[in-house]
Amino acid sequence: MTRPGTAPLVLGPVLRHVGETTATVWVQTGAAATVEILGATTRTFEVAGHHYAVVPVTGLEPDSRIPYEVRVDGAVVWPVPHSPFPASVIPTRGPRTAGRARVVFGSCRYVKLADPKSAAAYGIDALDAYAARMAGLPPEEWPTALLLLGDQVYADELTPQTRRRIAGRRERPESWPDDEIVGYDEYVGLYRDSWVDPEIRWILSTVPTAMIFDDHDVRDDWNTSAAWREEIDRTPWWRDRIRSALGSYWVYQHLGNLPPDELAADPDWQRVRAADGDVWPLLVELADRADAEVDGAKGVRFSFRWDMGRTRLVMIDSRNGRILDEGRHLMLGDSEFAWVEEQVGAPGDVDHLLLGTSVPWLLAPALGDVETINEVAAARPGLRGRVGEWIRQQADMEHWPAFRESFDRLGALVSRAATSGPATVSVLSGDVHHSYAARVDLPGAAVHQLVCSPVHNQVPAAIRVAFRLAWSRAATAATRAWVRHDGVPEPAMSWTKLGGPLFGNLIATLDVADRRAEVVFEKPRSASTLAAQARYPLEAL
Repeated sequence: MTRPGTAPLVLGPVLRHVGETTATVWVQTGAAATVEILGATTRTFEVAGHHYAVVPVTGLEPDSRIPYEVRVDGAVVWPVPHSPFPASVIPTRGPRTAGRARVVFGSCRYVKLADPKSAAAYGIDALDAYAARMAGLPPEEWPTALLLLGDQVYADELTPQTRRRIAGRRERPESWPDDEIVGYDEYVGLYRDSWVDPEIRWILSTVPTAMIFDDHDVRDDWNTSAAWREEIDRTPWWRDRIRSALGSYWVYQHLGNLPPDELAADPDWQRVRAADGDVWPLLVELADRADAEVDGAKGVRFSFRWDMGRTRLVMIDSRNGRILDEGRHLMLGDSEFAWVEEQVGAPGDVDHLLLGTSVPWLLAPALGDVETINEVAAARPGLRGRVGEWIRQQADMEHWPAFRESFDRLGALVSRAATSGPATVSVLSGDVHHSYAARVDLPGAAVHQLVCSPVHNQVPAAIRVAFRLAWSRAATAATRAWVRHDGVPEPAMSWTKLGGPLFGNLIATLDVADRRAEVVFEKPRSASTLAAQARYPLEAL
């Protein structure tokens, strides 16, 4: 029981990176405190009056499920009394489980809504339902990892609760709009709303979770183009917004993505741990460095790698990593792309390679062609270029095919990886509010683009029609003719739809066992049940 005077547990615990003998657990507390988990202790750090701890736990037993408690200043604050959920555990990796992995993934998870009409329009949260179902399953069937592929919080699509919260702040500057999150405190409220639900809080406490952002974590169309950046930079509140967005992302999402040795060696983390008092000024400097482009690179790398036995995940930052200044148009800079290529390497020691990117690499061929054509049009001078840029922003043409140089470089990387030993290479993505599986025609490993979106959001009828048409043969033939007419090279590889498009709230699971793999897409039927919408074995052609 929590003793009177103990700092409360505001959020968490969130189980992040887990290895064979190590784990990282993130918490937010209500005041400065000492946090203890399985004998590992650490002091909180302060950001703009809020308190956090990232607890590195070491010396764990491999291939084990280790129950744990969270103590704050010596008092147990997790699990909460009379919890209906099983004990939170740390599932370590090891030789016995090296060949198996169950990876749950998805993106675009809007917060749960209180208004019945709005809640009905958004439907049942697929991750919430998955957590409720999981609580009744044997622990052996629980996931190895949860990948949240972007849009965990919506800073530009506010709930009535958020609007009331920010409207009640008298000290809020007049230049800050009423329909946008701007300050760090306001981001704190978004994360609390997103993670405080009991089912979500429990699943995050017991499944190792990797995270990456997408545009709505910051703002719709974030880093779409240089023109977009120039326009938003003229907005008086934008500098406050990007600092709050990137600073809160670093605290809530990025820190736990790093293995303990990488976290300990990270210079920004070292500066935060060494600081005395509020570290918000350090995060302002970090955010400015992460946002700026210097010599074709960003000052902070948010891409990361996880190894889960014989399954490797390389998560690619395809939002903040974009290079748009001085006429360049890259999904990520040369130095960061080289880092990704190094992490993928020659993956003969892994059976399954997963490349995570919030925005899809492969769209319906017709959509990909149109985005590439638009990239060429938007780069033209004069009126035609301005029209192309307007279309680019209005139609959200900002996926990998709209950054054709980077699209081709990723394709070359996937092609090399496919012939270097793994059984499967899977690109996992979200963003586009429909789900599908596409098979790539390449020698070697089975290569697929797997997209799961949204986990909890609306899918307008017009989007359903457009995406169904985009996968049609007629649409593909028309856009390919258009590409050839404009002299744009066709992609180096071809791909076909394995299944989809699927619509509505969905969660996907990639199951691997030795050198076999399959993916299943599930839709919530009730608050604790899901029904499989599609199941595809991932096999080589």
